[in-house]
Amino acid sequence: MTNNTQEIKILYQDEHLVAVHKPANMLVHKSMIDRHETVYLMQVLRDQIGQYVYPLHRLDKPTSGIILFALSSQSAKDFSAVIEQGLTHKTYLAVLRGYAPAKIDIDYALKEKLDKKTDAKAKQNKEAQSAVTCGRRLAKIEVPEPVGRYQQARFSLVQLCPVTGRKHQLRRHMAHIRHPIIGDTTHGDGTQNRFARQVLDFRQLALGAVQFQCFHPYKQCVLNVKSAPSLDLQKLVDLFDVETESIYSPEKSFIQV
Repeated sequence: MTNNTQEIKILYQDEHLVAVHKPANMLVHKSMIDRHETVYLMQVLRDQIGQYVYPLHRLDKPTSGIILFALSSQSAKDFSAVIEQGLTHKTYLAVLRGYAPAKIDIDYALKEKLDKKTDAKAKQNKEAQSAVTCGRRLAKIEVPEPVGRYQQARFSLVQLCPVTGRKHQLRRHMAHIRHPIIGDTTHGDGTQNRFARQVLDFRQLALGAVQFQCFHPYKQCVLNVKSAPSLDLQKLVDLFDVETESIYSPEKSFIQV
């Protein structure tokens, strides 16, 4: 590993699986959309642990947090079957514009957004796909600084759990309820994002995957992986008066097997 490549934090590892914390703004693998990028999580992790890895799900480039990799093609097949059966539960932490509802229940279908380069051969007029997100507001704050037409800036710290896994689902669902995620340059609020950079010194997407429950087909148990937010996101979270453990889903398993 080169000196200028950061070491990836390993959260859990056995002979079948490795769970790591993906830094914000790092691609999981090569992409035609970001051709200029030369550092990929798969490559860095492969070099770090000395073996090939197989991604089991995805995280957007700007999103930080937990991502799982299988350590063999057979493990990838078996864990992928677990994911397809819905035997997983993901928990994200996000900071939103404004005061979000105390309880978040969103059932709003999303049309797949295609990229001109990578999806040129894909069907262009697909029907909207079912998309469901649930969650809750953990805390809210008011910053005594003007932003846009408001005299004070308001933010919510929320826990989000996607029931489905559509592309950019959490970012698009939060924009749909008019509480976009801070730092979202695609679906968010430019005025609020500038405020976050200039006043709060926050320059990334305020979204992190902090917990991943998954049925482990080899150990025949539920694996419960947790991760603290990235350092930058944690600084933003620290503005809210919350207990650290409250950001995670309860210890009980959400997975019925």
